[in-house]
Amino acid sequence: MLSLSLSQRRHLRELSPTRIRFPVLAACALFIGAPKLCLAGDHGPVGPLDLTRHWAGYLAVLIFFLAYFLAMAEEVTELRKSKPMVFAASAIWGLVAAVYVGSGMPEQAGEAFRASLLTYAELLLFILVSMTYLNAMEDLDVFEALRCWLLGKGYSYRQLFWLTGILAFMISSVCNNLTTALLMGAVVMALGKDCPRFVTLSCINIVVAANAGGSFSPFGDITTLLIWQKGKVPFVDFFHLLIPSIVNFALPAACMFPFLPRQRPAAVDKRIPIKTGGRPIIVLFLLTIVTAVGFENLLHLPPAAGMMAGLTYLKFYSFYLQKKTAPQTPDPDELVAQGEPIGEADEFDIFKKVSRLEWDTLLFFYGVMLSMGGLSFIGYLEDISEFLYADPDRTTFANILVGIASAFIDNGTIMLAVLSMDPHISQGQWLLVTLTAGVGGSLLAIGSAAGVGLLGQTKGYYSFGAHLKWGPVILLGYFASIGAHFLINRSYF
Repeated sequence: MLSLSLSQRRHLRELSPTRIRFPVLAACALFIGAPKLCLAGDHGPVGPLDLTRHWAGYLAVLIFFLAYFLAMAEEVTELRKSKPMVFAASAIWGLVAAVYVGSGMPEQAGEAFRASLLTYAELLLFILVSMTYLNAMEDLDVFEALRCWLLGKGYSYRQLFWLTGILAFMISSVCNNLTTALLMGAVVMALGKDCPRFVTLSCINIVVAANAGGSFSPFGDITTLLIWQKGKVPFVDFFHLLIPSIVNFALPAACMFPFLPRQRPAAVDKRIPIKTGGRPIIVLFLLTIVTAVGFENLLHLPPAAGMMAGLTYLKFYSFYLQKKTAPQTPDPDELVAQGEPIGEADEFDIFKKVSRLEWDTLLFFYGVMLSMGGLSFIGYLEDISEFLYADPDRTTFANILVGIASAFIDNGTIMLAVLSMDPHISQGQWLLVTLTAGVGGSLLAIGSAAGVGLLGQTKGYYSFGAHLKWGPVILLGYFASIGAHFLINRSYF
């Protein structure tokens, strides 16, 4: 948890003689010198404050939504999304800490902040290793070789529609959906430059497939990773979502298939071989995944610990590659003689791969996770949890609603909110919310990183309106996957 559990918080409230609730108009008086706010008896503070009706709570919510709006408008404002979110996290915790210091409870806010920071640190280290491996494979032309292999097979548009969709589904189970979508998007753009309908339908198919493929694997999506790291679903249980995920991808694809052209694009003979070291790094990446699973299941350590161990595999191998290729590297005098700038030598340096990480995205998640931790500590997520999950008969409806909301709000943010609420639900319901939060982003083009990435990559072919046109069949796949989950995994409810 990012703070005390809901049951602990409710118990503390029952012990408390009063609940601290203040209107916004009392802000200045309270901040300057009003009596201290604390849930305390004769022996000092005993629990967190309820600031959901306090001016600081209202201001924290306003700051969060303004920052989130600026983050979502990044394409328009050209303001990196991490900037407003990191500011929001700092401002929210600053407000919370100020109230707690003024109430004579300075330690509690600091402890809650450190708990939120620890959660983010585990996620950061996990993604850092994953992205570093992907950057290494990209530099060694692993993905480019795959793209050229597909271009040279001479498949028809209909065959390529299914092939790119299936590959997107499979690759996104171990890579993030944005990388997967951009890779497959490059393929369909190269093949369908003379057939806009093929590109449009294939891009929609890739977005749905990439989101569905990441929903049954702990490594495939931020939502499954968060669920796994929190221990809500064991590693092997995620794979019970494989069939529902396939249904989510295959049903809309089958509906779009008859509208594809029957022609074949011109075959391309170009071949790009994987550079030296590419194949061993693929093996090392798979070994890193096994290590992370082993650390979590056998040693009961966070998966991030196993991923960091896997990073050392890559670092040692990069050292080996550097020594192996060093004699082939031109010296500076030769580079100058050839008119090449010094430093252009093809050197495999692992620290350069780390420096190329998507730091804007990583800092964005810092802002989101720390902001969500602050709102949870204030008490808002408890109120939302009571509204959504207090009635066990409404749990399924709540989890379906979470999935639909993920089409408008980043699914990682949605899942963080659910985990911060920490509802007492069955394993089947945890699997359900994992599925819905993962695939719900496919309902709109802007609902996932995969869709947003393709909107920028394939301008003129794939658009918000084109995706929305096929929204009904995507929604059909969404509910069909939920039905498949209840049918196949009913023993978990």
